[in-house]
Amino acid sequence: VIADEPRLAELKERLAGTGIAVAAGRQAVIDAAADGADLVVAAIVGAAGLEPTLRAVRRGATVAIANKECLVCAGDIVLRESRQAGAILLPVDSEHNAIFQVFDFKRPEMVARIVLTASGGPFRATERAAMRDVTPEQALRHPIWDMGAKISIDSATMMNKGLELIEAWHLFPVEKEKIEIVIHPQSVVHSLVEYVDGSLLAQLGTPDMRTPIAYALAWPERMPTPSRRLDLAALGQLTFEAPDDQRFPALRLARRALQSGGTAPTILNAANEVAGQGFLNRRIGFLDITAVVEAALDEIPSEAPRELDGVLAADRQAREVAGRLIDRLGRG
Repeated sequence: VIADEPRLAELKERLAGTGIAVAAGRQAVIDAAADGADLVVAAIVGAAGLEPTLRAVRRGATVAIANKECLVCAGDIVLRESRQAGAILLPVDSEHNAIFQVFDFKRPEMVARIVLTASGGPFRATERAAMRDVTPEQALRHPIWDMGAKISIDSATMMNKGLELIEAWHLFPVEKEKIEIVIHPQSVVHSLVEYVDGSLLAQLGTPDMRTPIAYALAWPERMPTPSRRLDLAALGQLTFEAPDDQRFPALRLARRALQSGGTAPTILNAANEVAGQGFLNRRIGFLDITAVVEAALDEIPSEAPRELDGVLAADRQAREVAGRLIDRLGRG
């Protein structure tokens, strides 16, 4: 199944004689998620992955979540539906997968805090004034990870880490204030869990997404992977530093949305998707991305929807507001 309906004829032609059924379009993708697969990997980028993922959850599937926006936009609904249907959610993001591997779910009261690590992106040491002239080409050049355009831009603004902050709160039973972020440029320590006795448990490995993907595919067992093994002696040192939410306001905005709750994270995500695309299309500057997101959060009141329709309505409204703000900035 593909989302791009105009390419359905080409897909049919390429798969002619294979016996593989084909379909296209938004509803077809949702219907595919309802099929009886042993494991559903939810990896559609952005809010577009929400409805198919929720459909898989509702049939009680084991869902490996590689799409953080599902829980950011509708975490309460997804988790409620998951409990009712008996679905299993396995995080694939390297940070959440790392926490999942070392988190004591049987005794969560023993956890003092969880720490999400962040590479810092391509502008970790760049002064904010210099970011004003950043180009899409520069923002897409991540120093560690090879990712798609949307995630690369989110990493450059550090909104990616802000979204992961919100996702972590839904995945792990800890208080909002007990989720922290630390910059770790080497991307070797993928995240940490601190317990009440002061012990810090971490999952380490080379920055290779095959490792967390394999963990989710084989869970509760493990499988061999071709990932390069970590050579600590050759690595020499690991460094950490505090994040700077003055240079990277996306972190502050994400925490604000998390504290507000309701549809605030939905608004944050939708406005960010539109603003990030606006930057890639050279309609706004790099620093305008978070400015648009903040303006959308200021303008749109947060609601507390019980069903998906309310989430989708907030998503649409945020996209409209963000689009209008980008038009205004473009004319300016």
